[in-house]
Amino acid sequence: MSTHPIRRGWTAAAAGLERWLGLDLVLLVSRIGIAAVFFQSGRTKVEGWLTVTGTAVGLFRDEYRLPLVDPTLAAHAAAYAEHLFPLLLALGLCTRFAALALLGMTAVIEIFVYPDAWPTHLSWAAPLLLLAARGGGRFSLDRAMALP
Repeated sequence: MSTHPIRRGWTAAAAGLERWLGLDLVLLVSRIGIAAVFFQSGRTKVEGWLTVTGTAVGLFRDEYRLPLVDPTLAAHAAAYAEHLFPLLLALGLCTRFAALALLGMTAVIEIFVYPDAWPTHLSWAAPLLLLAARGGGRFSLDRAMALP
């Protein structure tokens, strides 16, 4: 049975893109992209290297109001997490763990802080789910160290 020329052309183009881009490039871009989002957020919570600001604590106390968590503790935990886990992602070290940690943070933000911001949170969850499922890829320390 003959295939339509447009379908053949589209199939060939799709196969070429898949070979040219490859999953490893997609994983690298996903790691760096989502790491930048969280790292930049973490930088807004600190002065200098890792001194959590009073403004950050105030946000956790007055706006975020997480249940069962002291605002000072929450501000410190978030600031440190938003530095550590993006760094791990950028390096591709413990990629699955870091992605799951940031996915958990995303869920907390969605559920308790900004439930109407689900489109943004979904755009964060997509690369994090990919990284949790597939790992850091060929261009990662995980691969260099033979970690799953």
